Amino acid sequence: MTDNAPAPDCEDAPALVLASTSPSRLSILRSAGVEPVLEDPGVDEDAAAAELVDPSPEEFVQHLAQAKARSVALRRQENATATPGEVIIGGDSMLLLDGQLQGKPLTVEATIERWRQQRGKTAQLITGHCVIHQGSEYIETASTTLHFAEAADADIVAYARTGEPLFCAGAFTLEALGGWFIDRIDGDPSSIIGLSLPSIRRAFESFGLRISDFWNAVPARA
Repeated sequence: MTDNAPAPDCEDAPALVLASTSPSRLSILRSAGVEPVLEDPGVDEDAAAAELVDPSPEEFVQHLAQAKARSVALRRQENATATPGEVIIGGDSMLLLDGQLQGKPLTVEATIERWRQQRGKTAQLITGHCVIHQGSEYIETASTTLHFAEAADADIVAYARTGEPLFCAGAFTLEALGGWFIDRIDGDPSSIIGLSLPSIRRAFESFGLRISDFWNAVPARA
């Protein structure tokens, strides 16, 4: 296909499969013009993490992203639901605060405690990516620096009680209520939401694909 060639018909466009149930990852792809096929990776993250011995923070999130993408790729092959030329994206994000990786807080109480620890501090949101196309894998980790506000106790409690941050890496969402409490970011803003669009673009380019060919496409459904 030349640069002047017309965009492919939506019905013929390869599927972009998101190995995730994260609303934030779905939202960022939709806002970037892509409607993905959603697949729950069904990965036991604790078991996957136990496969590693003394990993770096980058290795840890990358391993989980790879486990998710591989799980979906294998299932689609075994169930004969894979479609020609499809691309599978797996991602995982964790906050590196005071030298320790922080997962999802899951409860209101844990969210309040987390925010009391991280307010006024600087941390890194590390996002691992694994993109699979025709049996080949592209892996990349993105790191973005966050500067947390000196959030007041009342605001922390109110935010935790909304339920929004409970299932989010870093206990916040930049694009919603949590944005009130992030003073500044240094790096890729999309990676804070859950996937680095530049990382995904580079993955497509490594496979000889154009990300624009997937814009507003309606992929074949499994």
